[in-house]
Amino acid sequence: MSFADLKKQSSLGSLTSKLVKEVEKMSNTSSGADERLWKPEMDKTGNGFAVIRFLPAPEGEELPWAKLYTHAFQGPGGWYIENSLTTLGQKDPVSEHNRELWNSGSDKDKETVRKQKRKLSYYSNIYVVKDPVNPQNEGKVFLFKYGKKIFDKIMASMQPEFEDETPINPFDFWQGANFKLKIRKVDGYWNYDKSEFESQSPLLSDDDAMEAIWKKQYSLVEVVAPTQFKTYEQLENRLKMVLGQKSSSRPRFDEEVEDEDNDRGSYTPDFSSRSQKSELPEDLSDQLSSLSSSKSDEDEDDALSYFSRLANE
Repeated sequence: MSFADLKKQSSLGSLTSKLVKEVEKMSNTSSGADERLWKPEMDKTGNGFAVIRFLPAPEGEELPWAKLYTHAFQGPGGWYIENSLTTLGQKDPVSEHNRELWNSGSDKDKETVRKQKRKLSYYSNIYVVKDPVNPQNEGKVFLFKYGKKIFDKIMASMQPEFEDETPINPFDFWQGANFKLKIRKVDGYWNYDKSEFESQSPLLSDDDAMEAIWKKQYSLVEVVAPTQFKTYEQLENRLKMVLGQKSSSRPRFDEEVEDEDNDRGSYTPDFSSRSQKSELPEDLSDQLSSLSSSKSDEDEDDALSYFSRLANE
């Protein structure tokens, strides 16, 4: 385009309309949202409701969930929004910094630690049975990000509290159960306490159709692959910048910061095989007990308990 053409388009106002159209195109097609992820939405009454089915582990993988720890907090130098290396069982600069603060004995430092503690999220493949707000999602496979409250309900279904309750594998195509997701606003936060599993039933009556669904699942191993994490040095540099200790590049805002409940282990059951209607696989109960007993070591939802333990190490 020549300068004369630029001036001509300016007088006609065509540049403005062209830019507006480009912005609209960006908003509609390049929002940056991960299309693999399904998220529930509130209806006009301020409540949320959907029916989903947790799916078995993807082909070639062992677990039907992936467990991810992240940090999201703001300091004098901006936001720190990063995956925590503790997910991989490695040292993480934020956890080490928090340990130092907690052991200082200062109440102010302990309050800072609570704000900077890691957050726990789980990812699973789901099949959307019913989505009243977005019915176009029904009958499709998505990744679902959820927190400790929903994971506890999954665990409770596999290892019920009372004798008259039959344990189920909610990730099983044939002997699993649909999950009724019920969301309310409590003190300004989404609350999932009323969510519950339905009675046991096959997802569909056609095995071929269920196999097709299974083959559409997304890899969960990729969610926590080493490539999803920065190095210790990169995270340390970022942390120092956020804490105002040195300069660094501007923070990335390509991740949505979400705190479901202010809020994944070593247990690897075979969820791809059918379970018996009245019982879980042979060694499932023992493995679940082992997982339950280690949850306090993995869950930092109670910062006081976690960092008190660190102080005694």
